[in-house]
Amino acid sequence: MADCVSKVELTVSCSNLLDKDVGSKSDPLCVLLQGTGGDKWTELCRTERLMNTDNPSFSQRLRLDYHFETVQNLKLGVYDIDNKSVDLGDDDYLGGVELTLGQIVASKSVSRPLQLKKGKPAGKGTITVTAEEIKDNRAIELEMEAKKLDKKDMFGKSDPFLEFFKQGADGKWQLVHRTEVVKNNLNPTWKKFTIPLQTFCSSDLDKTLKVNCSDHDSDGSHDLIGSFETKVSELLKAADSRTEFDCVHAEKQKKKKGYKNSGVVSVKSAKLMTQHSFLDFVMGGCQINFTVGIDFTGSNGDPRSPNSLHYMSTDGLNQYLTALWSVGQVVQDYDTDKFFPAFGFGAKLPPDYQAANHEFALNFNPSNPHCQGIEGIVEAYRMVLPQLRLSGPTNFSPIINHVASIAATAAQTNSASQYYVLLILTDGEITDLDQTRDAIVRASRLPLSIIIIGVGPADFKAMELLDGDDGVLRSTTGEAITRDIVQFVPFRQFEKAPTASLAQSVLAEVPNQVVSYFKMRGLEPLKPQAAAPKS
Repeated sequence: MADCVSKVELTVSCSNLLDKDVGSKSDPLCVLLQGTGGDKWTELCRTERLMNTDNPSFSQRLRLDYHFETVQNLKLGVYDIDNKSVDLGDDDYLGGVELTLGQIVASKSVSRPLQLKKGKPAGKGTITVTAEEIKDNRAIELEMEAKKLDKKDMFGKSDPFLEFFKQGADGKWQLVHRTEVVKNNLNPTWKKFTIPLQTFCSSDLDKTLKVNCSDHDSDGSHDLIGSFETKVSELLKAADSRTEFDCVHAEKQKKKKGYKNSGVVSVKSAKLMTQHSFLDFVMGGCQINFTVGIDFTGSNGDPRSPNSLHYMSTDGLNQYLTALWSVGQVVQDYDTDKFFPAFGFGAKLPPDYQAANHEFALNFNPSNPHCQGIEGIVEAYRMVLPQLRLSGPTNFSPIINHVASIAATAAQTNSASQYYVLLILTDGEITDLDQTRDAIVRASRLPLSIIIIGVGPADFKAMELLDGDDGVLRSTTGEAITRDIVQFVPFRQFEKAPTASLAQSVLAEVPNQVVSYFKMRGLEPLKPQAAAPKS
């Protein structure tokens, strides 16, 4: 996912289309539009026109880019074409449907009734849309070594590294991979690396590659030891045949009689492997389970005061709800039952308002904390807010441990069927930093990602520490996080931006986190069920 945007192909068929032609059936065509905001739509592509049929199956696929982190609103419109003009304004409209791309890929196949306009069905007409990801999901795994490299440093041996280049359409060499530097060694073995075949050789096993072996200098003036040309098909054979590639320095070759090489490079191991993408897992039926935790600690301020972060403005919103809407709208498409557990923390609860509760069901129903859709979470929030007494301290670890225990149970099935995303909305004054660090390090071994959105003006230094982008997050005992699972953003950066941009920022890393977890566990995507389309 990180290397290139996924492309998706949609296949469209319809049944029971309206007949608009006198004496014959319609000549339908389907057009795909993508929403650009407001009620504006842009045409992306269209199918071929089929003659004289009420039940068309179009062979022309509709291709578009897929982005997990945005809601991609699509409109499919079916028209009866009776002339040669490209403009659809003079053709009969047989009905359409509005969907999100998330809904289609999460179900793999979707059937809906066609509508002439909202609430007005187009007779008995239905449309079925099926999604398929287009990609080359192969990767090459290589381990390289060299022997008898030329000594380039005055005091000591060379510090060699390899660079691999492929030829672009313009004939220029493009760098596709650089190994690490092995210090002071003329017979180095470099670490094994894996790289998508699309990146490495544009998926062409016989494409010429150039490999440079150079001596690393800290001032950046690296000296070329030598180079050779090869192709992936040769690299794959070379591992078995122990073929050695002469590392040749062209200048030396010209000057020195009897020059053979400046050392040899060989392939210790090489194999092609399948690299699964986020869509492979989603389309295989992996559910993305969404849980929300909302901070009701005293530092937010009294909800009745206009200065409080929980204060409802006249439109019934505040920063907490705006952030919840933005992220929830994207994630909900990937969860079939649309029931989301929602919790609060840091408040005293009725009727006795005794000690602060660090993990209570937002709907006050501990045996079933699930809310129906994002709307259900918002409704529960508005209901309980007047009944709570904001308190403290701000403890994150109870809710992280709660969701982690559910994820741990799911992990025991040893199948790529469940993944969890926990959204914590907080004003950032965290109290149990050590316990939270420990909880996150433990959770990094589970099918779980944590998104923290900081609401209000606080200094979020502690939050930035939990988002290990700058360094590796460690537990109190020094254990390093297994994989990066925390993403933190302050809401204030997005206050003036379109609602969708907050979700884009916090969700952009989730697909890679899903893939990295199942790869770490060695779990393949489930085989897609040839299920009946979901309506």
